[in-house]
Amino acid sequence: MNEKTDDMAKGFSQPVYLDANATEPLRPAARAAMLDAAELTGNPSSVHQAGRRARAVLEEARNTVARRLGVAPLNCVFTSGGTEANVLAMHGLGQGRRFLVGRTEHDAVRKGVPDGADVTWLEVDGSGQVRLDLLEAALGADDSPAFVCLMLANNETGVLHPVAEVARLCRQHGAHLHVDAVQAAGRMELNVEESGVDSLACSGHKMGGPKGAGALLLRGPAPRPLAPLFEGGGQEQGRRGGTQPLPVIAGLAAALCDALDNPRDLAPLRNRLEQAACAAGAVACGAQAPRLGNTASLALPGRRAQGQLMRLDLDGICVSAGSACSSGKVAFSHVLDAMRLGDLAGQAIRVSLPWNVQEADVDRFVQAYARMAAGTGLVMAE
Repeated sequence: MNEKTDDMAKGFSQPVYLDANATEPLRPAARAAMLDAAELTGNPSSVHQAGRRARAVLEEARNTVARRLGVAPLNCVFTSGGTEANVLAMHGLGQGRRFLVGRTEHDAVRKGVPDGADVTWLEVDGSGQVRLDLLEAALGADDSPAFVCLMLANNETGVLHPVAEVARLCRQHGAHLHVDAVQAAGRMELNVEESGVDSLACSGHKMGGPKGAGALLLRGPAPRPLAPLFEGGGQEQGRRGGTQPLPVIAGLAAALCDALDNPRDLAPLRNRLEQAACAAGAVACGAQAPRLGNTASLALPGRRAQGQLMRLDLDGICVSAGSACSSGKVAFSHVLDAMRLGDLAGQAIRVSLPWNVQEADVDRFVQAYARMAAGTGLVMAE
């Protein structure tokens, strides 16, 4: 019995999936590209005909991702996902530099700082945006070169950092700016060369592609030198060893194109569910700052996030609390804590609308949230 049949047998309706920042539903274009690539037998590094056919698909995907994100094709390094892309940049480009890292960064970056590196944590304001005055002070506090890590869009709140201003400050002080764009890529137009960003990480499954593929994009002349985490057989211009997983790379490129060619403004739906939640007693965290249109962080004072998630899940609503990368654990939010929201940091859920969300999905969430906030309907211990 499959999952859908099992749910129906238990009397459940199909769940409403509103956890896109954990992973987006697979786009049909990505699925088709993956299936086509999976039919190819050759290794992209082999020189015979089968290998050359595989290499052609690989380089077509590289050219596509590079063109859509604004770098030279040889400065697009494929990885296993966003975490590896971030860590590869930090270790491969940050050698000998001091690190300036945002307080609200994803754990992939916070825990990816090289051992022994000098780290300064960059504070954010109450809206979740980096304090530019403190960044400028940190950049000028030492003559040694800095490596600055700031995500473009926060995974919990959707808040956008002012990356253009950050890039300007970094250029003035000779600092390298690395941007984790895992949540932003595919949801907004990006151009690495024009932005002044020095390196940028993205992930396929956050834009409707498959899990297991990501990319590190590098600004400047190609191929830009990058010390590998592991050398393997010298793939990716010697910057990332290991046979390239062709199906997921092809799926990543197809998903990125589909996302950018068919943009959808989800802010009206997000605003509607956010307003309804606030009417039921919620606080919208980070709502005063520019945000991704699909993301809402909703704190319900006095109600632990874990209890909220469980009640909503029993009502057929799939949302999360913070990052989905903590082995399934629901933890106190370091993001909301950095925003100085106090107890709300343990009382917030994240609602992130996928590319294929429908108005009826938002209606079901609004109804379930109202029941949960009022303490009616399904009852369970918190």
